[in-house]
Amino acid sequence: MMKEECKALLDALSKVTACYRHMVLTIGGTSDSQNLREELKKTRQKAQELAVANRNKLTTVLKDKTVSKEDKAEFERLWVIFSTCLEILEIDMRRALELGHEFPLNVPKKHLIQTGMSGGTSGVAARAMSVQNMKYEAEHNIDVVDLKDLENEINQVGEMMYEMEMKVNVPQWTVEAKQDPGAELKSTVSVGASSIGMISVEENKSFCDISKVLAGIIFSAVLIIAIVLAVCVVKLS
Repeated sequence: MMKEECKALLDALSKVTACYRHMVLTIGGTSDSQNLREELKKTRQKAQELAVANRNKLTTVLKDKTVSKEDKAEFERLWVIFSTCLEILEIDMRRALELGHEFPLNVPKKHLIQTGMSGGTSGVAARAMSVQNMKYEAEHNIDVVDLKDLENEINQVGEMMYEMEMKVNVPQWTVEAKQDPGAELKSTVSVGASSIGMISVEENKSFCDISKVLAGIIFSAVLIIAIVLAVCVVKLS
């Protein structure tokens, strides 16, 4: 039961973290707005809430000496994935801070990045956080106020990562993966490649068949012409 709860929390954290990264990349673009900045704030706060929940559950389980060796190995694997998600979240938060300073909304003369992207990002955030409607009443200086909060939250995430290392020592190189790196991608690619290969083989086969027929027709025509010429030469002689 605990294992399933940890996996569910980790899956939710992964989705929200991916959502946050997606929105960070639109800062300074044509879809940047006060609404986007508020969505970024709500999304990263949701990610931090999930991170705290993951940390508490995994820390409790990994410090429990009654857990079997097999289960402990699984929880250590989840711990490594969780640590990676937290590192990615911190990196994206720092990126959001830099872009926020570079492209403030309260400076209309500041040119934004022309990425070619347009439209809102509330749909992505809503799917990641299971919220049907995300409408915010953003303040006029949301980017200025939020950047200060973002700096504090980055420090909090850093402190959380440090405390995790102090409470639970799980070296990443000691955790064995259940499958090879990129196994899912490789399986997808292999299926696609095999399908493409089958199509190409069938196309080559049909092309070869047509070539053989044409070659046979040309050879027969040349042979008939040679016979006719030979007969003509004999008659003339």
